Amino acid sequence: MEDVLSNLLAAARQDNALRASLLKSREAADPLSAFCAEAGKAGFSITVGELVAAGEEYASNLLKSVNGGAEYPMEGWDDAYEMFLAALS
Repeated sequence: MEDVLSNLLAAARQDNALRASLLKSREAADPLSAFCAEAGKAGFSITVGELVAAGEEYASNLLKSVNGGAEYPMEGWDDAYEMFLAALS
């Protein structure tokens, strides 16, 4: 999933229409579904479950990488959708 999101980010940075449609997903009633639909139209197959799992895995790996482990997760780091849009903005 990391590769798919990375490739989607690169594509969106070069295609203003794709960039705009991904950013516009924030305004949808179901932003994650709208984001995945727009990504799919661009040829990047992403499901809501994969997107949520990618964020959770990233945050979990960060906690495990700290000496002795962290006591609490970093707030917001498990949200792959918002992190993607922040990188795109």
